[in-house]
Amino acid sequence: MATAPIRAFTHAKLNFPSSLLLVSSTPEARRRGLRTHFKHRLPDALKWSSSSSYVTLQQGSAAFSRRQLLTTKPNAAWRAGVFRCATIEEIEAEKSAIENEAKDRMEKTIEAVRASFNAVRTGRANPSMLDRIEVEYYGSPVSLKSIAQINTPDASSLLVQPYDKSSLKAIEKAIVNSDVGLTPNNDGEVIRLSIPQLTAERRKELSKIVAKQAEEGKVAIRNIRRDAIKAYEKLEKEKKLSEDNVKDLSSDLQKVTDEYMKKIESIQKQKEKELLTV
Repeated sequence: MATAPIRAFTHAKLNFPSSLLLVSSTPEARRRGLRTHFKHRLPDALKWSSSSSYVTLQQGSAAFSRRQLLTTKPNAAWRAGVFRCATIEEIEAEKSAIENEAKDRMEKTIEAVRASFNAVRTGRANPSMLDRIEVEYYGSPVSLKSIAQINTPDASSLLVQPYDKSSLKAIEKAIVNSDVGLTPNNDGEVIRLSIPQLTAERRKELSKIVAKQAEEGKVAIRNIRRDAIKAYEKLEKEKKLSEDNVKDLSSDLQKVTDEYMKKIESIQKQKEKELLTV
């Protein structure tokens, strides 16, 4: 069976589509060279075309090799660029980042709940009762505990001693305008605060406030869990995680969520116990 010379194939530089190379199957034609009038005289011919670094074989005649020649054009998406898959290390890093961020936000939620509980005064003196008070100091609002020392000389009083005595008036004004419900006694050196005993009715009201703050903390924890699951589902859509992976990760995340829920319940019970202790 006669075969056409294709030695020039790997070195051909043709301008597609105007350039056309006609390869003859006879020795005589090879000696004469490649001429365009062979296109009509020789049925057993193959057309070679080149574009950039890709060469496509187009079907001329099945008789050339007595076999059907199949040709395909490169897919447009394949020619557009190179596709890169994420490595296992990258996927694990993304999973860890989602989990760590969720835990970090949950920890901050616990701290916020504790701060809210500390602001609710019980029948006993506690410096944390003044944590939320801000004082206008030289034109800027600053935390009271940053410009004064707060002590508890006994179980029913607080002593506020400023580092700068000129700030006494500003501290007194800030305490009066706050929601702590205490009357400051300024003697020119320090400020004394007497903690009145809570009535049974007031204790019940404060317990309700604590319960509401605890529920707000739980809602925040649930929202953090929801955000993390959405992040896992996004990885699933990107084919980085399987459906089973997402289920397992969601199950682990639920366990973490339950732990932080129990933390909120624990500090809530502790605060309620303080409120109900006479």
